[in-house]
Amino acid sequence: MASTSTSSVRKSFSYDVFLSFRGEDTRKTFVDHLYHALVSKGIITYKDDEKIEKGKRINDQLMRSIEDSRIYIIVFSENYASSSWCLNELVKIIECHKMDGRTAYPVFFNVEPREVRHQSGAVGEAFAKHEKKEAAGRWRNAMKEAADLAGRELKTTCDGHEAKFIQQIVQDISLELRFVNSNSSNDEKLIGMETRVKDVVSYLKDASVDVHMIGILGIGGGGKTTLARAVFDHISDSFEGKSFVENVREVSKGSGMKVLQEQILKDVLNDQSLGVTGVYEGVNMTKKMIGSRKVLIVLDDVDNIEQLEALAGEHTWFKSGSTIIITTRDEHVLVAHRVKFIHNVNLLSHEEGIRLFSKYAFGSEIPVEGYEELSRKVVYYAAGLPLTIKVLGSSLCGKTECEWDDAIKRLKTIPEEQTLKRLEISYIGLENDHKEVFLEVACILKGDSKDSAIRILESCGFHARFALKVLEQKSLITVSDLGRLDMHDSIEEMGMNIVRRLHPDEPGKHSRLWIKEEIEDILVNDLGT
Repeated sequence: MASTSTSSVRKSFSYDVFLSFRGEDTRKTFVDHLYHALVSKGIITYKDDEKIEKGKRINDQLMRSIEDSRIYIIVFSENYASSSWCLNELVKIIECHKMDGRTAYPVFFNVEPREVRHQSGAVGEAFAKHEKKEAAGRWRNAMKEAADLAGRELKTTCDGHEAKFIQQIVQDISLELRFVNSNSSNDEKLIGMETRVKDVVSYLKDASVDVHMIGILGIGGGGKTTLARAVFDHISDSFEGKSFVENVREVSKGSGMKVLQEQILKDVLNDQSLGVTGVYEGVNMTKKMIGSRKVLIVLDDVDNIEQLEALAGEHTWFKSGSTIIITTRDEHVLVAHRVKFIHNVNLLSHEEGIRLFSKYAFGSEIPVEGYEELSRKVVYYAAGLPLTIKVLGSSLCGKTECEWDDAIKRLKTIPEEQTLKRLEISYIGLENDHKEVFLEVACILKGDSKDSAIRILESCGFHARFALKVLEQKSLITVSDLGRLDMHDSIEEMGMNIVRRLHPDEPGKHSRLWIKEEIEDILVNDLGT
């Protein structure tokens, strides 16, 4: 669906949905069922039930209803194009869609998009009587533009079953309304998440996949959990059971896997009396007790293949239509579990960063007057990492301009500790030789060509190619299109901090040196260990 713009989001509407349809084709059948399905979900829907005389112009009330609706569902049927009334409605709908980005959602009921786009087949026959009318050109353009929008076609969806078709339409509209309502209430959890959620949800529309296993991959503090939670909240109504399992890495090392298995069973079956005595029993209970339900399960912060084997071992454990979402910093975990769809979480753009930072620092999505440049500096320092942006926004809230300026200068020499601790989790999980390679890249080799770095690292005795691949899979480094090693600035700071923290004021005791003045001082004065 076309994304709803900020300007339309902030406007107040009387209707969530406006239904445009040809009465003689669908009023008492498909549209009636669709209308009641929308209303039963609490979606305020406009459906014109008056009998319209052929050729009569759209009245002012109907025009206002179109302007006063947030989303448009256009039900194209065989005789839709025979009605000048419907075609004038369509022109007005496309005008509103183009003016402020409101969603226009075409539904192709027993016609194909190409027939609407080119006015061919049954649609062409219906439109033929308008060919010589003055408005014919506008009507043709409106049909072409509407046919090019993303919607649903009955012939290719649900094998033509209307009930399932309507269910999917209602799910799409519910999802869109949740985005709009989240935006209009300035929910900080969804700042920058709108398009990312849609990217993930669009994959779920692939009906050819029986059970969806989705990986959400990214660095620590990059928004993986926020994205997973947003997707979970937006689609959970469509499932017979659901469970959001947080902190899989931490809990599995502490309380053990059976506690997590128990949580899934209790959540999905809504039965708090259930207990699991061992991991093997938990696997069998999961397959037996929830295999007949369409479930949504999120496994958050997974770092080991054994966790997935115990919690979501095979597609066959789950009923068709179920969705399993896995968040992790380690791509290898997803690859080893044969997860086919992996969504790499993009960091926030500068504009998104400003909005999120301002939400925490000022309580609104724009900086307070006089703090614009200081806000820009903080967001530039965070380099799109949501965790850093939130932490700094909270810490600077209520501070004076002088205090802000001092804090920004401090960041250049003393990184933000809360962010570093979260990022260091990935480093702690590395093998010892991979830790050394990571520190070499963070302190010295960032920006070098991968081939050059491999030669240097191999000369030091490291198995460089494998080590760099591990670091890349764990979201600690990236390799640019030009073949150069790169990493997020906060991860680089984390690596440098690890080297310096034991002896912060004695660079001669550090394992690596990268500051020109320190190197010269140590070599000239023979201060090294």
